[in-house]
Amino acid sequence: MDSQPFDLVVRNARVATASDTFDADIGIRAGRIVQLGLELPRGMREIDAAGRTVTPGGVDAHCHLDQPMEAPVRMADDFDSGTRAAACGGTTTVIPFAAQQKGQSLRAAVQDYHHRAEGRAHVDHAFHLIVSDPTPQVLAEELPQLIAEGYTSFKIYMTYDDLKLDDGQILDVLEVARRHDAMAMIHAENADCIEWLSKRLEAGGRTAPRFHAHARPLLVEREATHRAIALSELVDVPIMIVHVSGREAVEQIRWARAHGLNVFAETCPQYLFLTAEDLGIDDSYLGARCVCSPPPRNRDNQQVIWNGLADGLFTIFSSDHAPFNFEGTQGKRPNGEEVAFRHIPNGIPGIETRLPLLYSEGVLKGRITLNRFVELTSTNPAKAYGLHPRKGTIAVGSDADLVVWQHGPRTLRNEALHHAVDYTPYEGIELQAWPALTLAGGEVVWDGRDFHPRPGAGRFLRRGRPSLLPARPDAA
Repeated sequence: MDSQPFDLVVRNARVATASDTFDADIGIRAGRIVQLGLELPRGMREIDAAGRTVTPGGVDAHCHLDQPMEAPVRMADDFDSGTRAAACGGTTTVIPFAAQQKGQSLRAAVQDYHHRAEGRAHVDHAFHLIVSDPTPQVLAEELPQLIAEGYTSFKIYMTYDDLKLDDGQILDVLEVARRHDAMAMIHAENADCIEWLSKRLEAGGRTAPRFHAHARPLLVEREATHRAIALSELVDVPIMIVHVSGREAVEQIRWARAHGLNVFAETCPQYLFLTAEDLGIDDSYLGARCVCSPPPRNRDNQQVIWNGLADGLFTIFSSDHAPFNFEGTQGKRPNGEEVAFRHIPNGIPGIETRLPLLYSEGVLKGRITLNRFVELTSTNPAKAYGLHPRKGTIAVGSDADLVVWQHGPRTLRNEALHHAVDYTPYEGIELQAWPALTLAGGEVVWDGRDFHPRPGAGRFLRRGRPSLLPARPDAA
């Protein structure tokens, strides 16, 4: 028997994974879990988790950090503040986006993003790619090479002028995903419908933030979701429909699943906790704080999303953290001005609040099980993007990324959060749980009161083949 002492033992844990809940001590050595059992020998350090639930560290598989933006707009969070906030909210792995600009090589975008992350990240991280300019060189050389190097997922946009692809380009990119075993993520909104509606709203002087939702009704997401499913069916490749907001897109995904198609789906906190009213019930500019795409819907749609989380429709629950300050000149008020809804930077902060919101309102209120919580926030993201079982579970050989939960009332206040954003859209929500302790690689990064910085200790993760993808015919 191995007599080498543990570096750390988390004792008396109520361990929850995606499949099981059990009592155990967790023995950790060199940043990895090396033993699970009862009455493990003492470690060099000990943490007593008696009476508390311990889950795997969260994997936030959809967040934006220090992503290049057109001046004067700038994201509020870089890899320092963004991963700090993630750790304080129980997330120990983040996967933001290396975004290709039109005319730029994909590899140049990746190199730039590594430069932005270098020496700053407090937790482990990987990169999705954003493909906005699928030139012959990108399709034939750069994208296949980057997939082989561990960048095994990429995002395709069906909206935003500087990012969107037409259907033929989407088919070309999906074919690369099929040939090289990558996961394709799709932002599904119909750009032409949005533009048509936006012009008519503007012509009528209806430019306040609340009209953002009028320009992006449910049918805009429904049509694009239907089309994305059809394109993936044509190429015969799985896809991940990201940030699904409401009933009509959900119906399309249920149809696809019923017909045996490998269509995965992700949703986010804003579709459970915000509504269109948060964009404003009058022409106040305060609604700009909650402008995101797709926009929040009505309360009936919130229940549709809760149902999808409970019954397995959704594969992943991500933050889609896109941090812009409300005040100042670089965020929601470009150059310090109140602008028409189409010019408001899209996105809201949520990297720190994702797990506590879902744990409090989902698990503790009986809407989803504890195991389903782990599956949505940690295990499935790790599987979908080639990080499991290193990430996303509590098992021998997995990284010692753990969250010890503290139950009890807590009012969400932006002043208590650790991001660099000057507001949270969830201000004032009453929670019933928060991480009492976050461990990343066996080291305490959040102790329930203080953050323990370790800039640059967060490792870049080269990922394998997504394990949610169906087995290849030649795998046998």
